[in-house]
Amino acid sequence: MLDVETFHPSLLSAEDVALWRSLASAGQGFGNPLLGPDFALAVGKVREDARVAVARRDGQTLGFLAYHHRPGGLARPIGSPLSDYHGLVGRPDANLRIEDVLRAAGVSLFRYTGLMDPHGVFPAASRTDRTAYVIDLADLTAEAYLEAVRAQSPKKIKNYRRLDNKLGREVGEVRLVAGDASREAFNQLIDWKREQLIRTGGHDFLRSDWTRELMADLFAQRDGDFRGWMINLYAGDELVGGHFGIRQGDAYHPWIASTNPAHAAWSPGQIFFLRAIAAMPEMGLTRYDLGPGHDHYKRSYAFSAVTIGEGAATAASIAGRMALSVESAWSLAGAHSTGPVGQLRRRMEAIASTELTMGGRVRDFVEAVAAKAQRRHGEHPEG
Repeated sequence: MLDVETFHPSLLSAEDVALWRSLASAGQGFGNPLLGPDFALAVGKVREDARVAVARRDGQTLGFLAYHHRPGGLARPIGSPLSDYHGLVGRPDANLRIEDVLRAAGVSLFRYTGLMDPHGVFPAASRTDRTAYVIDLADLTAEAYLEAVRAQSPKKIKNYRRLDNKLGREVGEVRLVAGDASREAFNQLIDWKREQLIRTGGHDFLRSDWTRELMADLFAQRDGDFRGWMINLYAGDELVGGHFGIRQGDAYHPWIASTNPAHAAWSPGQIFFLRAIAAMPEMGLTRYDLGPGHDHYKRSYAFSAVTIGEGAATAASIAGRMALSVESAWSLAGAHSTGPVGQLRRRMEAIASTELTMGGRVRDFVEAVAAKAQRRHGEHPEG
């Protein structure tokens, strides 16, 4: 008989944490730092609604599902929208069904956007495939990888290297600082990212207290295999751009990619990628996981791809069937497409994931509508 315990991540036993780490690192599709217990524990420090469902059968622990339990039986992946990858991390022979786990956990609906499901716990018919991008140096030297990047776009790469040299001549020596511990630089990356999101009409996920607190906590963590990690590009003493995210072992997953608007003419983001790939062996990295979205530039550097799922799973219960009917209506309307309905649904989910009060959600949605109208007016000025 299936037994599911649900509790806050802080209440996980040492044995469960150790088993979860072992399952996540077993090379079965759960290798990203976001899928292990350390991310759940970190989010639990800043979110009271964080939960872990631990599935057991006949005394044997089978798997772990980390999520946020929201009102009405709704659940979202833990750390959403920062959780680019999520899923039920379990034993390959557990024969679990997500609908049974959700019912036992008291969840009617679990929405996901970056599902990893190598053991088929979630029904395939209920999701739409997306692509996530990875720079993988497991079987290539950095030099060989960069040569492959150059061969794909020789003119572009030649121009980026010219701009790298030009930046060095006109501003100062260009250098990459891995594991940068500068609090000033960290704050600057956050500020630049927020300015970019506001300027482009994106959802400012850094507006919420809990997202900034989570990143600040991870940035301050210097010990352990799982920690925040910042890589920055400088020209002389001036910060040009950088990435901040989480690192575990030889895998790095950035959340923040920011550049100095004053240096846009030198294409600092492109210079950063070329230098970061070259420095991966020195940094001890073999996997630079860029996640989904922004395909136009990620494809230029990431030759490996991971298929993830977007959709919703429902419990094997009356509440689950009711939730399924609502989700089906959204799907028929195009919620998982790239069209207007899909864009609206994703924006609503991003807002609902970060803003925990109704007032905050209404404010962000009104601002999103206003920003979109302003951009449309800018694209089609009168006269």
